[in-house]
Amino acid sequence: MSDAVRTGGARTPVEQGTPRLRVALADDRVVATLDRPDRRNAIDRAMIDELHALCAELERHPRTLILTGAGGIFASGADIAELRERTADDARRGINATAFDRIRRLPMPVIAAVDGFALGGGAELAYAADIRLGTPRARFGNPEPGLGIIAAAGAAWRLPEIVGHARASELLLTTRVIDADEALAWGLLSSVHEPDALLDAAHGTVDRIAQNSARATILTKRALLAPRAAHPAIDGELQAELFDTADKRARMTAFLERKKR
Repeated sequence: MSDAVRTGGARTPVEQGTPRLRVALADDRVVATLDRPDRRNAIDRAMIDELHALCAELERHPRTLILTGAGGIFASGADIAELRERTADDARRGINATAFDRIRRLPMPVIAAVDGFALGGGAELAYAADIRLGTPRARFGNPEPGLGIIAAAGAAWRLPEIVGHARASELLLTTRVIDADEALAWGLLSSVHEPDALLDAAHGTVDRIAQNSARATILTKRALLAPRAAHPAIDGELQAELFDTADKRARMTAFLERKKR
């Protein structure tokens, strides 16, 4: 794998303005770095547009996605100056929520590598990932009620799924910020790594995923995202798609041959 992918790659040009993402692509993974250092990686409409463009690429060519932030910050939240001017119609359009839901539903897994603050919309972006890794500096919180709004881009339903209803209620109603130790204890983070080892840990997770059948990984994620009422029927249908494949037979044959040694 190239050093550019391991380190998050280089800026990619956009038609207008300064790019908000640095994107590095490899055959089995993509690293997207939120890179708006002058605004602490605040998520504005231009960044949302770039995230949509990235999703379109990953829907066409599924690969595992690592999301991270530049400069020791994941994302400080939505761009408040821009958010202040949004209207009720903007709220109904769910500008951030739509992008985060698209990220959540990408075919292959999404890993959030969180260093520093993940607040407001930044936290909700992290909640949309399948797996979250962090550093000792990681901080999560949703300060939206203090700004006269609610956390409407996924926190109200994703956070209870991750940490449970009672803990999610405390965070969203009190706007308390939790540190990496508490996030790890609650299951919001899967593991904690020193800042200079965070991306390597994320790539290690992708390496494990890449050893498995890509199609089985895609269908496992599809099963995980299916509503409870769809189970167990959907599991049988997804399994049926895999049972007659040459990949399944080859992998199981290799497993049985290893056991004979």
